[in-house]
Amino acid sequence: MSFTIFFSILIFLFLFGGIRIVFEYKRALKFRFGKYIKILEPGFRWIIPIVESIQVVDIRVITINIISQEVMTEDNVPCSIDGVVFFKVSNPEKAVLEVEEFNFAITQLAQAALRDVCGKVELDTILSKREEMGKNIKSIVEHETKDWGIEIIDVKIKDIQLPENMRRMMANQAEAERSRRARIILALAEEQAAGKLLEAGKLIDQSPSAIKLRLYQTLANIASEKNSTILFPFPEEVLPRNKKKKD
Repeated sequence: MSFTIFFSILIFLFLFGGIRIVFEYKRALKFRFGKYIKILEPGFRWIIPIVESIQVVDIRVITINIISQEVMTEDNVPCSIDGVVFFKVSNPEKAVLEVEEFNFAITQLAQAALRDVCGKVELDTILSKREEMGKNIKSIVEHETKDWGIEIIDVKIKDIQLPENMRRMMANQAEAERSRRARIILALAEEQAAGKLLEAGKLIDQSPSAIKLRLYQTLANIASEKNSTILFPFPEEVLPRNKKKKD
């Protein structure tokens, strides 16, 4: 009786030890005596303990940071650039069988590609065309990983650190550019204002009575100040009048 119970317990432990749960966002590669057999889909799965084993692969989008890389640009400006890679496993079988630790391999490829791409262009190009630089890095990494069952979704350049003296020079350049634009705008405004004054002067010259109206308007504005005293250095009659047309 005791032997039967013991044997039943062993059978139960054997069966229980082979139970595996594969989540929806993962795939499991099944091996028998170290030889690849097939991919286990999500759900309740059972393998033969000791004889069989599984290796689980996450098929969701994975994010890997590209640690800061020291880069010398084409115009000999040293800078530190970091970024991020977004990828997913499209073929779990190849990702496990074709490359050892694909996460580490992709990280090393992305770092080398970043240094290569950014080292072939000038600093202004890196600063103004980050999106294009990211696409170039993605293209290189994609080409190298096409046989690994890996899909590179995107590569982004996150931050660009420049030397302190270079940052000061760029700040001074930006300030000078803003000052130049402000002066241009002010000059254009003065030019437009001068044109309007010239037009107004021509209109007043065509109608001498307009001078008197303008004078009265000015006197009214001055009189609005209670502490103002108005002095007339000449009689109002000396102002030019419209000459009557001779019959």
